[in-house]
Amino acid sequence: MAEAAPPSNENKPKSAPQRALEKLGLTRDIDLALHLPLRYEDETQLTPIAALRDGDIAQVEGVVTDSRVQFRPRRQLVVKLHDAWNDDPSDLVLRFLHFYPSHQKTLAEGARVRVRGEARGGFFGLEMVHPSFKAVNEGAPLARALTPVYPSTAQLPQAYLRKAVASGLAHADLGELLPPGSVPRQLPTLREALNFLHHPAPDVSLATLEDHSHPAWQRLKFEELLAQQLSQLKAKLERERQRAPAFALRAGGLQEKLLAALPFALTEAQRRVVEEIARDLGRETPMHRLLQGDVGSGKTVVAALAAAIAIEEGWQCALMAPTEILAEQHLRKLVGWLTPLGITVAWLTGSRKGKARAQMLAQVASGEAALVVGTHAVIQDQVEFAKLGLAIIDEQHRFGVQQRLALRSKLQDGPLEPHTLMMSATPIPRTLAMTLFADLDISTIDELPPGRTPVVTKLFAEDKRDAVIARIRDEVAAGRQVYWVCPLIEESETLDLRNATATHQQLYEALPGQMVGLLHGRMPAAEKAAVMSLFSGGQMGVLVSTTVIEVGVDVPNASLMVIEHAERFGLSQLHQLRGRVGRGAVASVCVLLYTTPLSDTAKSRLKAMIETTDGFEIARRDLEIRGPGEFFGARQSGAPLLRFADLAEDEPLLRLARAAAQALLAQHPQAAERHIARWLGSKTDYLKA
Repeated sequence: MAEAAPPSNENKPKSAPQRALEKLGLTRDIDLALHLPLRYEDETQLTPIAALRDGDIAQVEGVVTDSRVQFRPRRQLVVKLHDAWNDDPSDLVLRFLHFYPSHQKTLAEGARVRVRGEARGGFFGLEMVHPSFKAVNEGAPLARALTPVYPSTAQLPQAYLRKAVASGLAHADLGELLPPGSVPRQLPTLREALNFLHHPAPDVSLATLEDHSHPAWQRLKFEELLAQQLSQLKAKLERERQRAPAFALRAGGLQEKLLAALPFALTEAQRRVVEEIARDLGRETPMHRLLQGDVGSGKTVVAALAAAIAIEEGWQCALMAPTEILAEQHLRKLVGWLTPLGITVAWLTGSRKGKARAQMLAQVASGEAALVVGTHAVIQDQVEFAKLGLAIIDEQHRFGVQQRLALRSKLQDGPLEPHTLMMSATPIPRTLAMTLFADLDISTIDELPPGRTPVVTKLFAEDKRDAVIARIRDEVAAGRQVYWVCPLIEESETLDLRNATATHQQLYEALPGQMVGLLHGRMPAAEKAAVMSLFSGGQMGVLVSTTVIEVGVDVPNASLMVIEHAERFGLSQLHQLRGRVGRGAVASVCVLLYTTPLSDTAKSRLKAMIETTDGFEIARRDLEIRGPGEFFGARQSGAPLLRFADLAEDEPLLRLARAAAQALLAQHPQAAERHIARWLGSKTDYLKA
């Protein structure tokens, strides 16, 4: 008879700490090994209680001489600890405002315990509030290394997490995957680096651990940057093996006709990027180019000139924008430029319903609509293109990877891929271009069209609100228009911020005879369109809005932008909002209305806005202040942030990793694959978009 199989553990319910580990993404041994401490506690030495001073963070050992629950002024556990190993008899009070029966059991009278915390002056002498503690036997050895304190979450105690990390560190495959010469000299092996960072020697310089300059940290940063560079370069090589339709640029063709019909001349920067895009479109490999340029630099006309090349070759072009306001702004310009040349433009958004939508879908499916402009509605299942050859994605960081891939999948022509042009008004700092966007070709419009006036930025505290309203009164009396941007739509109980509705009412009362409009994301599309039409047409003097007008609104007569609670906005968002004024020949001002007290981060942002209007400098400072998170949103849906490397500080290490990645892919592709798998696992699909 066959022996009975042992009971399976697969259906056994997971404990709370196990579920918490999974919540943190700690599922593999390597994940645990790479879960590094936030800080360290020194449990390698004991301090006599008599030697403690107010403010000291130290470890002491003693015997509990008294342990009782007190109820005044509130319920608390108060423990008196007598020094157990020093000739100078001294006592220390331990105070717990939150405690469990296990606390009382461990800290019972007569127990010997080791305690670590911050000594504070109390009414009855020195005390520690909520120190860490553990029971010990007399003569118990001290720790031989600093004790790690790990990032954790609810229901995941440090003791459990330390054991899990130690197990992961012991079982993870940390062997050297990289061939000799790939790693910078004088850096330890990966296993040596991780063992050290989890359990550093007590004599190590804490400064080198805190600022991540220790060689062990440098090894981890290099490994991480190398994996990121390998995955980017690999994605680029794979894309170069794909095929796309090649579009010839014809002399006297549609692009030249469009250029001749434009009421303005292109800047040199625009001409340069148009040539770069045309060269890409002429190749049989799919273009994967990012067009970056500051607000108002003229990206839409570049997109139109790119579309003209594809359309003349009999292919369709789709332009997808994240909001209806931005999509409609593109539509208005593109219809004005292309319709006179005989090009049919379709309009697809979520608000377009019924017969109008059915007609547009039919035009797209038949190929009659050579250009399709819209929001995410462009990628819905019922939208079928006859022959999509060029996908243009504006403000690409606002779309997820799956949305961008869905647009590219609309080309139903065998193995061919459409060309992709992504646009962003948030300039990318050099280090990010070398990392997150290393698989892209980047074109930059680095000059503004002539006639654009620089915007003056001014700071006003909230108590100067009446003076700001007086300035608005002067602007509208002179026939100019004003934006007022608020961070919230309606009252919030948690944030003391003025809302758009209340501000609209205040300005309506303060500006009798003037039309004051209100715009926010929760309004019906038709109502939003009506408000924008009145403002764009000049009938409305003041527009109170949330950040829905951050991009895509072009009203040359608007000369004043007021941003309320400016300290609540990110730096790139403030710069985008400021770009809504200064779009004509009228001198323009951006007022940043702030509320005190300001955090150090808020002060840095507002200072940057005052000091520069250069989008690239703004982007550099934004990276310094907030890190790469905003930019890394451009590759969301599984894209990991750089956990260890600091792009503002580690550019030299990045350059070494970039060179090593190129050599590895060319000479040791299998080692490169293993390194990517170790660090990124299956999280590389985001590079496809």
